[in-house]
Amino acid sequence: MAKRSSLVGAILASIPLVSVLAMLWLYIETKDTAKVSALSSSIFWLVLPSLSLFLTLPVMLKHGMNFYLSMVLSVGATALCYLVLFLALNSLGVKL
Repeated sequence: MAKRSSLVGAILASIPLVSVLAMLWLYIETKDTAKVSALSSSIFWLVLPSLSLFLTLPVMLKHGMNFYLSMVLSVGATALCYLVLFLALNSLGVKL
């Protein structure tokens, strides 16, 4: 789909299908809404650092950087953002 329309491809890629399936599966198996709520909250916090990939990759590519190098650096930036988030949440007492 992305070959025909980047918008349609982006919409399909952004649908949190795995998250929805995980929450459904967890609820069906446990019937525990507290666990589903905790999973949903954890997913929210962990989506935030993943957004850095979608910010850094296009910037690097627009500046003419090699695709593979841009991808590696963007994944590295994302990993760094995860580390920063974990440290920040830990210092604020937020448990994932």
